[in-house]
Amino acid sequence: MNIFERLDAAIELSDDEKLLVDSVRVLARGEIAKRAEHHDKTGEFPWENIKAINNLGLNAMFIPEEYGGAALSYTVYLECVREITKACASTGIIWATNFHAIKPVIDFGTHEQKSRFLPRVAEGGLVSLAITEPNAGSDATGMRTRFTPDGDDIIINGGKTFITSGDVADLYLLFGKWSEIDDPKNAITALVLEKGTPGLSVVRKEDKMGHRASSTATISFDNCRVPRANLLCNPGDGLRILFASLNKSRPSVAAHALGIARAAFEDGIAYINERKQSGRKIVEFQGIQFMLADMATDLAMCEGWLWRMAKVIDGGGTDFGIEASMLKMRASDIAMRITTDVVQLFGGYGYCSDFRVERLMRDAKITQIWEGTNQVHRQLIGRSFLTK
Repeated sequence: MNIFERLDAAIELSDDEKLLVDSVRVLARGEIAKRAEHHDKTGEFPWENIKAINNLGLNAMFIPEEYGGAALSYTVYLECVREITKACASTGIIWATNFHAIKPVIDFGTHEQKSRFLPRVAEGGLVSLAITEPNAGSDATGMRTRFTPDGDDIIINGGKTFITSGDVADLYLLFGKWSEIDDPKNAITALVLEKGTPGLSVVRKEDKMGHRASSTATISFDNCRVPRANLLCNPGDGLRILFASLNKSRPSVAAHALGIARAAFEDGIAYINERKQSGRKIVEFQGIQFMLADMATDLAMCEGWLWRMAKVIDGGGTDFGIEASMLKMRASDIAMRITTDVVQLFGGYGYCSDFRVERLMRDAKITQIWEGTNQVHRQLIGRSFLTK
């Protein structure tokens, strides 16, 4: 066994979870991987992949049993994110976004809200997390989407951009500002918006460098009326909900980035063990071995940190925001560097779409940007050492 086979074998899963991961690997390495190139080239939403994922019941894994779910460990969720992403990064982020968006409802919603929304997700519904606006990216306090109370309803006006699955979602976890609170931080509020609400419209879909089959949309709200029963917690609780959501979604983003990195690394290893130059396998050259050593060491250490974080979360830990930032930042940086280095290993072939490493390099870039740019994460990490 090589180092990565040993790392994978050491992941702590129950017997049922191991069987599930085996099923996911078969699906990912078969159907999903075969369709990945087509979806990347056409930009078509991978509905066949989403249907296949739902047939395995994967949406149910993070939903509590009383609401139709299976409530498996966070560790097995991260492993499934990584396996699906290795096959198709677009499909991986579509599925992972369901967790990012619905987890705050699981953690903060009322029983009535959970009873209405969670079974829809367990049955395969798509959920979007709607935070970003043209003038409010990493600084959420700059958002301008407005929630105005009107009796038993809330009127929504504004818009969001760069919303994963924004054009196809069944539910949106939407953040905006409560009109009756002036302070920009204390005004942030969260609610659930449902597909088909009058006034909700898709403005455009982005034509992206990577993750081309994962739709990214700009959406707008023109006097959307939703029942106050869709309000998550109280007006002004949005920032607390948002931070709690991001702390648990960032390890997922790291697993996604590491899936891309692992796919590239494995492709590179296979290629340089077959390709020859000057009568020798490329892997036999010392300079290449040094590159492999650096890639393998960084990847192994980051994967080890991923599973440590998973254990903390499964153990009920709550104070891990800086650790999550470290993981997301390092995993995405490694994904970008490894995919770039593997393209180099392939030479001119790596620059052509005949080999998937070209796609993996394009897919890797966004992982350094979404869920907080890595510059922001470095600031968060550095600031944590300020003495009071």
